[in-house]
Amino acid sequence: MSNQIYLIRLYNKKVKRLAIVTTHPIQYYAPLFRLLQERKRISIRVFYSAGNYGDQFYDPGFGQHIRWDIPLLDGYEYEWAENNASKPGTHHFRGIITPSLPAQITSWQPNALLVIGWAFQSHLQTLRHFSGKLPIYFRGDSTLLDEDKNLKEKLKYLLLRRIYRHVDHAFYVGTANKAYFQKYGFKDEQLSFTPHAVDNERFSLKRLEEARQLRTQLNIPEEAIVILFSGKFEEKKSPILLLQAYLESSVRGTHLLFCGAGKLESKLRHLANGHPHIHFLPFQTQSFMPVIYNCCDLFCLPSGGPEESWGLAVNEAMAVGKAVLVSDKTGCATDLVSSKNGAIFSSNNRKALAQQLKMMTPSLEFLRNLGRNSQKIIQDWNFTAIAVEIERKLIED
Repeated sequence: MSNQIYLIRLYNKKVKRLAIVTTHPIQYYAPLFRLLQERKRISIRVFYSAGNYGDQFYDPGFGQHIRWDIPLLDGYEYEWAENNASKPGTHHFRGIITPSLPAQITSWQPNALLVIGWAFQSHLQTLRHFSGKLPIYFRGDSTLLDEDKNLKEKLKYLLLRRIYRHVDHAFYVGTANKAYFQKYGFKDEQLSFTPHAVDNERFSLKRLEEARQLRTQLNIPEEAIVILFSGKFEEKKSPILLLQAYLESSVRGTHLLFCGAGKLESKLRHLANGHPHIHFLPFQTQSFMPVIYNCCDLFCLPSGGPEESWGLAVNEAMAVGKAVLVSDKTGCATDLVSSKNGAIFSSNNRKALAQQLKMMTPSLEFLRNLGRNSQKIIQDWNFTAIAVEIERKLIED
């Protein structure tokens, strides 16, 4: 046997193996999995707990089947778990039931386990099964922003303290998420910062000609300021609040663009009442979303909660180079938004939002300056920063 082959085999024996449990392929994690594989510091295998449903899945928030149009399964190892739930889905606790998952993970012989999100029967079962057998890492983006001092909150506290005893280390995504983990029993040495990220490189590509064509199709003048809401038309995102605040603000030379789908769509269209400066686009594929962001000048996420977590659409808008306006109920507000690149308003406060819409839209040049700052700020919120911290922790253990 040559020395080279011997050294390769010796190196491979030393490379630690991380099993990752998550529900289904999504654009916010696939690039990270590919990067971890490419860097070769550790070996990973992803176990998808929601089952193999082909190249599309039903999203209840959008109220439709979502089909992938960017590669989400290339460049890393993965396995599908068999989901035996009678009503499968990622929107409720008993939507993922996978009795075979612990055996699948065990057969791969990992050195540690990373579970992304616990609020599914399968994931909770997996945490309990491997507790004390493997180092268990956890990643989620919950916050305390909706906290209320009542009996339900006290019961929740006791439940989560019990669940998180199965976890050895948590990767927090931002300031609000760190406070959440600290409340439920994690010590500083059990916490590592892994910033919530999107594919900054893909979103930073300028697609201005396509954006100009889209504006033309929507009858939006080139010199007009476009305010964008993109996402699910659901209560916790508060798109109706934004529409009402926009009508109240009556800022000249601005247009409001809603892009997405959901149960509030008919109500939004009814309230818009054919207003010539309010536009609607249906749900768009991931490959076209950079064009949507390039079409706007100000991105607004007016979430009122409850259960709004981070708001990764804000990362996407910032990566494109856009000013951002968010409510104080979005998990990203403290970390990503300031007067340098946008503003934060009090959630569920229509007057406060209307006032901010006026203050944020004095000119295109003002918004462009804020957008340039957004793009600088978001550069450090990337997949490499996540990968480095995960590798460091696994190699240490």
